[in-house]
Amino acid sequence: MREPVLYIIGAGIMQVPAIRVAKEMGLKTIVVDYNSAAPGMSIADIPIIMSTKDIEGNVRIAKELKNYHNIRGVLTVGTDASMTMAAVANALGLPGIKFSTAENATNKIKMRTQFLKYNVPAPKFFGVWNIQEVYEAAKELKFPFVIKPADNMGARGVRKVNDELEIPIAFNEAKRNSPSGQIIIEEFMDGDELSIDMLLYNDEILLTAVADRMIKYPPYFVEVGHIIPSQKDKKIIDQAIDVMYKGVKALGINMGAAKGDIKLTPKGPMIGEIAARLSGGFMSGYTYPYSSGQNIIRYAIEIALGNKPKIYPDTLNKVVIEHAIIPEEGIISAIEGIEEAEKIEGVKNIFIKVEIGERYYKPTSNMDKAGNVIVEGDTYEEAKKRVEQVLSTIKIRVKKEAELTYDAIRAIAQSKLLNICRACKICDGVYCAGMMPGMGSVGTGASFKNNILALEKKLLNLKVIHSIKNPDTKIELFNLKLDMPIMAAPITGTETNMGSAINEHIYNYEVVLGCINSKTIAFVGDGASPNKFEIALKVLKEFNGMGIPIFKPRVCEKELKKRIDKALECNVPALGMDIDAAGFITMLMKNQPVEPKSVKQLQKLIEYSGKPFILKGIMTVEDALKAVDAGASAIIVSNHGGRVLDHMPGTADVLESISDKVRKYIKVLVDGGIRTGVDVLKMLALGADAVLIGRPIAIAVVGAGAKGVSLYLKNISEELKKSMILTGVSNISEIDKKIIFR
Repeated sequence: MREPVLYIIGAGIMQVPAIRVAKEMGLKTIVVDYNSAAPGMSIADIPIIMSTKDIEGNVRIAKELKNYHNIRGVLTVGTDASMTMAAVANALGLPGIKFSTAENATNKIKMRTQFLKYNVPAPKFFGVWNIQEVYEAAKELKFPFVIKPADNMGARGVRKVNDELEIPIAFNEAKRNSPSGQIIIEEFMDGDELSIDMLLYNDEILLTAVADRMIKYPPYFVEVGHIIPSQKDKKIIDQAIDVMYKGVKALGINMGAAKGDIKLTPKGPMIGEIAARLSGGFMSGYTYPYSSGQNIIRYAIEIALGNKPKIYPDTLNKVVIEHAIIPEEGIISAIEGIEEAEKIEGVKNIFIKVEIGERYYKPTSNMDKAGNVIVEGDTYEEAKKRVEQVLSTIKIRVKKEAELTYDAIRAIAQSKLLNICRACKICDGVYCAGMMPGMGSVGTGASFKNNILALEKKLLNLKVIHSIKNPDTKIELFNLKLDMPIMAAPITGTETNMGSAINEHIYNYEVVLGCINSKTIAFVGDGASPNKFEIALKVLKEFNGMGIPIFKPRVCEKELKKRIDKALECNVPALGMDIDAAGFITMLMKNQPVEPKSVKQLQKLIEYSGKPFILKGIMTVEDALKAVDAGASAIIVSNHGGRVLDHMPGTADVLESISDKVRKYIKVLVDGGIRTGVDVLKMLALGADAVLIGRPIAIAVVGAGAKGVSLYLKNISEELKKSMILTGVSNISEIDKKIIFR
């Protein structure tokens, strides 16, 4: 008779004990894994390179191998391949659960539906496909709630959502981590968590193993380790096991293994998840056997073969702790202390997953650990002390990455923005002409390009015989003391204009933070979406109003006053309106009525605000004088980056005439085509008190967040200082028309 064979799905660290136990039981092993270098492949009798999630492929190869081998059972440990396991078992007539049961235990929406049907304690939930459905479902759930992929494991893409502004961030993370794209949102369950392994044979519970899970790194749910046996009161543990069994029955798991995450909430135990397999996380293959002396995998194999195993009493009574190794972020430069740590009493295993030269990031899921240690002790205190000793002995050293450059930032941004923006070395509007929505400009792109050309035409007078060595770039604006006359221009609509390369909330947060770190200030914008302004204002509130909001010239006065009121609540130093957005394309696309404003209308709004009010989008002397009449404290000479009207002059061509007429009454700011410190100097010489920069800062944010913004502002500020030295000015107030070559 041919020797019996066990079909094992997965060949990673978690499956290695199953392969070894099967061999000890006299079974031949067929092991499938997409990774030919997985550790279990080298000890498998018949290694098969194939994805553990390839259901059809596994069924096909299992049927073929059945002709030559006596396949008696199929098993998986710690993978999300329960459906594959069930399909193979069903196709070959082997012991196992129904495919529909495995599907219920894999798809979290189907799982929660079964729990609801059978009154199993579990959180309220909604299955969603798009972000609008998330917003609708959020109305039914109280914050905080949890958003996660409906069909992934290991806490990938799982995040706690504290308020509405975090929804887009969490949704995008979940979407990226969902093979099908389906998302589930559910009530947040507060409390400690248990991990339970359960073996069943014809609906009978044969064995339960219970561990305390250690979860950290909010808003993510990263398991940094577990303690087995659980240190909770027996009554609580029994209640959790009872709830788990109810969940197992609701899903239809009556044969084999089940793994559950049970939350100990103030309402009592509730089910986080149940999987139709033994646990990963080193529990079934390592920590439980070390703790109890029970070989749970051997029992699971017996069930997979169709046999009811005899469960023996525990032969050990140890407390075992598994703990993750999590170093600082950076490039792994050295891994030290492993041999010394292995000599510490009670150390059972040390697994290192990273290599020297690898870039390590802060964990956001259970996949993101640098390594794991497993330690035993006679008591919890002893085991804990030994774990702490091991973790302090192992040194995974990191070095910070090479100094960040703006070119490197551009390259990163380019990869994220794809064809929306090339993050050109010279941001001149040529490639993106007419790309609206997008990062480009309307029509031929002439207005954008004229900003660049107008600045290029302005030439400077060199002046080098003087004693100026360290010019002062500080200014005072709206009662703010800033280190430079350079600020971030308002940009909104990252989903529409940047292809969701960055979330709106993150964009605003990183811009504001980067400017604050550079001791300057960011302008933030209003958007075509009615509530877009709230995203920016929430960020400003977090930073005690350190930013200036600019609102669209909406027709509805009530909507404008609503925005002003909310801005004042944030303690902003000033606010304003980009009046040139009266015909903005994205406003029209989203049916948000806007209009030009009369002097009388502006006077009314400015008086209502009671704050320094800025009018952005001034391109003529006539409009500048009307802004003065309306009571504005400042204007921004701007053609909106060429995004509202084609064939306008560059801002550097109109700035001087405008400034000559109104600068004695109000502050004059300017944007448009400013790319270098020399450009800043030119604009100041032409009559600006300060400048705003848009697209290059947007590139910096997409490429490197607040660090990118700070780097860009540092670079351009240093260029400004160098230019001031070469034109003979010691501070900003000394910059005048004399440095412009006529």
